[in-house]
Amino acid sequence: MDATQTPSPKPTGDAERVTPMMAQYIEIKTANPDSLLFYRMGDFYELFFEDAEIASRSLGIVLTKRGKHQGADIPMCGVPVERAEEYLHKLIACGHRVAVCEQIEDPAEAKKRGPKSVVRRDVTRLVTPGTLTEDALLDDRRENVLAALARQRGGEGAGEDGYVYALAFADISTGSFRVIETHSGRLAADLARVEPAELLLSDPVYDEADFREIWRSLPAVTPLPKESFDGAGAERRLAGFFGVATLDAFGAFSRVELTAASAVVAYIERTQLGGRPPLAAPQREAATDIMVIDPATRVNLEILRTTTGDRAGSLNAAVDRTVTSAGARLLARRLAEPLTDPARIAARLDAVEALVEDAELRAGLQQRLAGAPDLARALARIALGRSGPRDLAAIGRGLAEGTAIARLLLAGEVGEELHANALLFGAVDPALPALLATALADELPPYRRDGGFTRAGFDADLDAARALRDESRRVVAALERRYAEETGVKSLKIRHNAVLGYYVEVSQQNADRLREPPFGAVFVHRQTMAGAMRFTSTELGELEAKIASAGERALALEQAIFDRLAAAILLEAEAIRAAAGALAVIDVTAGLARLAVEEGYVRPEVDGGLDFRLEGARHPVVEQALRRDGGPFVANDCELSPPEDAKGRAASGRIWLVTGPNMAGKSTFLRQNALIAILAQTGSFVPARAAHIGVVDRLFSRVGAADDLARGRSTFMVEMVETAAILNQASERSLVILDEIGRGTATFDGLSIAWASLEHLHEVNRCRGLFATHFHELTALSQRLARLVNATVKVKEWEGEVIFLHEVVPGAADRSYGIQVARLAGLPASVVARAKAVLTELENADRAAPAQRILDDLPLFAAINRAPASAAPVELAKADPAAEAVKTALAGIDPDEMTPRAALEALYQLKAAARGR
Repeated sequence: MDATQTPSPKPTGDAERVTPMMAQYIEIKTANPDSLLFYRMGDFYELFFEDAEIASRSLGIVLTKRGKHQGADIPMCGVPVERAEEYLHKLIACGHRVAVCEQIEDPAEAKKRGPKSVVRRDVTRLVTPGTLTEDALLDDRRENVLAALARQRGGEGAGEDGYVYALAFADISTGSFRVIETHSGRLAADLARVEPAELLLSDPVYDEADFREIWRSLPAVTPLPKESFDGAGAERRLAGFFGVATLDAFGAFSRVELTAASAVVAYIERTQLGGRPPLAAPQREAATDIMVIDPATRVNLEILRTTTGDRAGSLNAAVDRTVTSAGARLLARRLAEPLTDPARIAARLDAVEALVEDAELRAGLQQRLAGAPDLARALARIALGRSGPRDLAAIGRGLAEGTAIARLLLAGEVGEELHANALLFGAVDPALPALLATALADELPPYRRDGGFTRAGFDADLDAARALRDESRRVVAALERRYAEETGVKSLKIRHNAVLGYYVEVSQQNADRLREPPFGAVFVHRQTMAGAMRFTSTELGELEAKIASAGERALALEQAIFDRLAAAILLEAEAIRAAAGALAVIDVTAGLARLAVEEGYVRPEVDGGLDFRLEGARHPVVEQALRRDGGPFVANDCELSPPEDAKGRAASGRIWLVTGPNMAGKSTFLRQNALIAILAQTGSFVPARAAHIGVVDRLFSRVGAADDLARGRSTFMVEMVETAAILNQASERSLVILDEIGRGTATFDGLSIAWASLEHLHEVNRCRGLFATHFHELTALSQRLARLVNATVKVKEWEGEVIFLHEVVPGAADRSYGIQVARLAGLPASVVARAKAVLTELENADRAAPAQRILDDLPLFAAINRAPASAAPVELAKADPAAEAVKTALAGIDPDEMTPRAALEALYQLKAAARGR
């Protein structure tokens, strides 16, 4: 059972008594029915009833019992407070929500109300997948996004369903906050880009049948009442959260965008119970600013993760040379959402180029960056009251390193983007890092409750309290020496026991000395012993009280110092957040520059045209893998730019039809061109000798074979669904990568689908594309499709062996070499021999002839070839006499008046008319 469905224990009636502690638990659980309740009891968080059963299964811990409720044993399990984060991580990963219930009262105060009084407890935090801030619960190289989806009917930008949607997404662990308007057709692509850890949406949207597959693909979806997405009070709620009278300074937002952003803020306030993370003001993104990449394409191209979910082997892993966690997160975001504005892309490329050309500056920056902590996440924990001394130190150290990095950048010629980010460090009060360095010790404990994090000499009162706590013997000995000197009684001793505490002891002979003036006013007789007398003094009593409370006082003083330092940091929160963002940008830029130098990448030319020209291009991931194995990577050119016509340039880009055997490298070639487009529009240099790319608005990829049996989809069905999405959405500015369309069904069915799809891409979508196939019949289309170019992957046969050269050249393959590949895979020799014999018989049938007949005789092709890209489905180009005869015969038939015999005769007549062709 999911935690969101956990039933609360029913309150008991008067017939059964419940312990005060269990009554308190039931009351708090009833108020939090959708969460597992971590109920603090001493050094453990305990769970009861069905919460315990769920936690026991999810965490693999022992389920016990405690007392009875309504006649049945109460299930119970618990986790140590010291290891709570570890268990929270597991529960969140299982999709549960957790309400953390802490003691909010000193046990001594509870005892004053009576011996059986229960310490007051309450929920101090709701832990959900999208609201995590602790390092132990987060991946330091990935954002942890909380998103909300709102919609409204009608308006500009509405999709086919008549609604406009908006996504607001925030990472409370770093403070980023963005909103974007979208529609039903690209909603899946936007969610795949954002990768929310938790998505908030209204109950009606959650129940939409058309979106259920999208919701199932997300790690956590939280339906909320429709009232949570009320647009009427959205602007007021946002203004209140950010402490402003109006949102005008933040920019112009649509009503649906404000509704989504307000839902995020309301959920944060609810889960953080009054804590306010340092969120940036919401930034509005235009839908046209970012390359659209649908979920299937992201999976096929393995941009951030491989198809198995691993980071290793992905594009992100191959190009990541960042040295900070914030830089790694920013690089992943940039790869997930490449830009479509050539000016912004050029600004990023300028910054990378500046560091490519200045090796000394690049090395110096990365050396400094390696010592910079995660400012943004430390700041968020401080703002939410979940920080420790190490977070304070991280702010100080990060600002100090950032200031040094800014000086390095401002001393050189680094371009506008790096220069602007360097200037951001000047907005932080320089006294803050100095204060933190002075206040904090070199060795810091993980938790503030441990104390010992303040540097000696920073606070005189704290030093004195520590001296009493840690050096009480020395302090008492010093007082003893002073008393002995002042009274002249050399044998005077200060001793301690459990009854009297600290006391002064002298022999009977010297007792009168302490009774005489002026000492009689200082020392007070406490006890007479055989041969000795014991006294106390006001000073000794005060010292004893100080010694007894020194530890508590020292810890209290340190907590006050911690709060003071945290307050000083939060006064600079906005400037610190900007500085954290600047460090991430600098780290990404330096990392991409290092990548370019190490891997031999070049700066691409990116503009608003339709060019796509790569010379000597390589696959960024496969190249590195081959190098590790000691093998070379064969570079290839790719030219998808519009061909020149009589007027200088055709309106649309080329499509390459790539043929060649299995294992020759067709899929690698297709993917590398798509990945290079992503890198270029991310603002990175690319693996090629030269590159000129006109901005790609949408990237589509259908590569590989996979089924989706959970949703009742075969491999072929998945292939067709993804192909349909491409043919319905690709535009002239899109880049389409298609591999082996139609291979999942019967040969002639598959050939027909591939044929028609290729025509549609050329004539209707008019996009730039790469189309790999084993249907060699398709190469005949190049005779009639002006922008279709045949290309093949070269192979060489040598003494019965096939050698893959991995070189893409103009032309068409005449065979697939599938039998040779099968032999390499280890098929029995008898099977290989029989396959060769069958192949020879099939090849004698001359399969090329049907393809030529289609080109010559199918009138639909000629009509499509002349139709504009936006034309509706076309009619036949010319009348077919046989078809007209059939139409005439059908028009004279009245099925309702025909006898079975007459119907049979009519069928024969229709067949004869059709044969008249």
